[in-house]
Amino acid sequence: MPRSLLRPLAVVLLGAAALAAQAQTTLRVGLAEDPDALDPSLARTFVGRVVFAALCDKLFDIDEKLAIVPQLATGYEWSADGKALTLKLRQGVTFHDGEKFDAAAVKYNIERHKTMPGSNRRGELAPVSTVDVVDPSTVRLNLSAPFSPLLAQLTDRAGMMVSPKAAQAAGDKFAAHPVCSGPYKFVERVPQDRMVLERYANYWNKASVAFDRITYVPIPDATVRLANLRSGQLDFIERVAPSDMEKIVKEKKLKTASITEIGYQGITINVGKSDKAKNNPLGRDRRVREAFELALDRQGLVQVVMDNEAIVGNQWVPPTNTFYAKNMPIPKRDIARAKALLKEAGVPNPSFTLVTPTTSDAQRIALVVQAMTREAGFDVKIQAAEFATSLNMADKGDFEAYVLAWSGRPDPDGNLYSFHACNQPLNYAGYCDAETDKLIKASREVRDVNERRKLFEQVAARVLKERPIVYLYHRKWLWAYNPKLTGVRNIPDGLLRVQGLKMGNGA
Repeated sequence: MPRSLLRPLAVVLLGAAALAAQAQTTLRVGLAEDPDALDPSLARTFVGRVVFAALCDKLFDIDEKLAIVPQLATGYEWSADGKALTLKLRQGVTFHDGEKFDAAAVKYNIERHKTMPGSNRRGELAPVSTVDVVDPSTVRLNLSAPFSPLLAQLTDRAGMMVSPKAAQAAGDKFAAHPVCSGPYKFVERVPQDRMVLERYANYWNKASVAFDRITYVPIPDATVRLANLRSGQLDFIERVAPSDMEKIVKEKKLKTASITEIGYQGITINVGKSDKAKNNPLGRDRRVREAFELALDRQGLVQVVMDNEAIVGNQWVPPTNTFYAKNMPIPKRDIARAKALLKEAGVPNPSFTLVTPTTSDAQRIALVVQAMTREAGFDVKIQAAEFATSLNMADKGDFEAYVLAWSGRPDPDGNLYSFHACNQPLNYAGYCDAETDKLIKASREVRDVNERRKLFEQVAARVLKERPIVYLYHRKWLWAYNPKLTGVRNIPDGLLRVQGLKMGNGA
């Protein structure tokens, strides 16, 4: 893949014959960021999940309606007490190194997710206490307590299976050459430049795979991504700039898709992660955080940042979700009240630094937030950092506030637990409250929808009062792609499934 892709606004046209030959064998995907570690246990980024969709099959997947569907597991059964989940596994599956996928491999992977140093799956699988190999094609997950989100967790990275042999041999270097069981196997990665995968000849569902290779190219600038798609250098781009979407639709030269996400866009505030929480008024005093939220005009943000390609929200699920807590509606902008709260807190002009990834939409959010909150007396300084760097800063608590999107999970627990339960890996805010923990734990054990809804309302009443995260809105996934590309599925998690993709000219 030519380096020219990474130069601002550079578009280098391949010769027609070369382009046609490449298009038949290689699918070229433009990503908005460079993924972090390509290890399902360690990974945190959305774009990493886009790559994993081709590289690592999961026990289950989700469909367009968020229904859980089989992948490496073909069926399941809960025990009467809800404390054991038995899975039937697909037979005849192998990993990219030729090793067999079976119940022993599932046991290894679940235990690796739970115990590997730095694992971000630990919280997602916390209630799984032991794993039993019943027979080569049957595995049982034993739980310390009923855990209603477990199946949903297994539709994402917690359900991804890596080769036990390769993982044991590579240790903490596994991400440099991941070995999974998906339709494509790893070839190479050049940081900030490209990731190359090639078709796995022994994939269990190989009839669904048309391209010989997939190249993923990180291009943070949405304008450059689109320019490369228009020129034929790319076949598919994720996260089209909202300001470009209407124009692309009108031109009718490219195909587009728009899918409302199951995640959120928000600002995470360091309220207890490090000394940076104590040393700035935003982290130290919840009245300042309330004033900050009241200084924001969410609809204005959606209009300016997203060209109205999003819906406003103030929680970890959108207002359209059955688990949205109606007892905590979206607050209206109130500059007078914000100023009064700052005066009450003794800091009429609080100053803090807002860290933002270098992606276009995140930087626009930071600038609009800076302008809006200035009216209430806030002095917001902006610090831009490459995405993986910004996540490392969040991990260490080396920030005061941080513009961070979460791509979402089908069960609301996947948007809540790891961020607001004490000492969880994605709890960058450092929020910890014993009563909130109790309520979240209860919401994980109950299967009845009405009971869970009531518990989420109680969680919302506590968390939204403290504001470790100020939720802003729920984006639409905006895609554009070569009109010859068929088989694109619009699934709300925003991931491109490669099974079924074909190029109309014969790929």
